[in-house]
Amino acid sequence: MTKPRLATLAIIVAALAVIAFAGLSGALLNLMIFMMIIALAAQGWNILGGYAGLSSFGHAAFFGAGAYAMAVLQTRFGVNAWIALVIGIALGALVGAFIGFLSFRSGLKGSYFALITLAFAEVARILANSWNFTGGAAGILLKLQTGLPYLQFADRRYFLLITIGCVAIGLVVSWWLEHSRFGAYLVALRENEQAAQALGVDVFAVKMKAIAISGALTAAAGCLYAQNYLFIDANVAFGSWISIEALFAAIVGGSGTVLGPLIGAIVLLGLGELTKGLSGGIPGMDLLVFGIILVLSVAFSPNGLVMLMKSLGLRAPAKAKEA
Repeated sequence: MTKPRLATLAIIVAALAVIAFAGLSGALLNLMIFMMIIALAAQGWNILGGYAGLSSFGHAAFFGAGAYAMAVLQTRFGVNAWIALVIGIALGALVGAFIGFLSFRSGLKGSYFALITLAFAEVARILANSWNFTGGAAGILLKLQTGLPYLQFADRRYFLLITIGCVAIGLVVSWWLEHSRFGAYLVALRENEQAAQALGVDVFAVKMKAIAISGALTAAAGCLYAQNYLFIDANVAFGSWISIEALFAAIVGGSGTVLGPLIGAIVLLGLGELTKGLSGGIPGMDLLVFGIILVLSVAFSPNGLVMLMKSLGLRAPAKAKEA
């Protein structure tokens, strides 16, 4: 399997930045921002579910931790938005470590691990929905304050650049995993945990690091979501929608690959918005498209769009040589 070079990733990030200043309408800018947020959450899921083979149904727990940290710290304690962003990311890593410690010490894996993550996310949603400190069912409304110190901009293009920068960090982290010993350990666990353990891999430590990194990236997506929409509640921050979209984007794009989550998010959300426009805004049409794409992906390209494009790219030169 060919691996993307850093130069290739830099070109992709630069292209996204150029598109941000290509005279897009406000609606398209908002769509691109949302795409980058979902791509970042999918990158977080991909670390755990793609590279380590530990599928999760509850990444909303990390997303919500970041979103609520971002909102609560600013509205209740007056913390600077950038500092709140760092704390939110750190909290996501801590939540990941907490869930991982309880799960991995108990030997949970496979469907049991997936269900326990879903349970944690649901418990967090119920607590946030009933606790006054987190705004309860009414949620939290952030104050509109434009300017770099507040991480809010009158020109939406600058916030889009920040989300692209965060996705770029996620790409570098994934690239590092594919070229590091730690990444090799993750793949070894995914392929055969018993064999990896027999070869001396500290399974518990590797899993803990993976879920902490995964939680941090997904929490960063939650922080950006809160800062972009300036409102969160329990159903948004800890809702199952984000776990599903992060999972779908990674699987459709190509789980266990560097570019899979980004490509999956762009394809899924792009086709979803196109379907909404063509259908006249019929509710649920985008979800129908998500389902169809997922079924087609699993049936015809189980390794994702990235691997499909790579295989087609390898076949083309071969056919040319034969001719």
